[in-house]
Amino acid sequence: MTTDPPRGSEPDASLVPAQPSPIVEPPGAAPGPTGRPRVSRVWIARGVALVADGVQLLLVPFFAAGLISPVNDVLDVVVGLILVRLVGWHWAFLPSFIAELVPGLDLFPSWTTAVWFATRGRTPARAR
Repeated sequence: MTTDPPRGSEPDASLVPAQPSPIVEPPGAAPGPTGRPRVSRVWIARGVALVADGVQLLLVPFFAAGLISPVNDVLDVVVGLILVRLVGWHWAFLPSFIAELVPGLDLFPSWTTAVWFATRGRTPARAR
């Protein structure tokens, strides 16, 4: 004759399988579980692109004269790396980077266009 534990009592903790701990993503984690960038990353990338293109457009007299042209090139490299980090690699970033290196062609908002093109067809993953 076996005795059942009284009703309402909790089973012995050593007999219950351990629950796996939830996976916590670090703050600088890459795109969401679906492989798409999160909504906040898309908006941040769009803001970065707008600011970069705005700075280049407003400071065109300085960049065109060649005084701070190396600063413009560094700005383009940094912006490109930030955008790839935020939304992932997209082929639209390559022509934009090349266009930014051509004098006079950087008056066109190429970073903004590239980010829009890279994120336009994908619905961003929602943050959990």
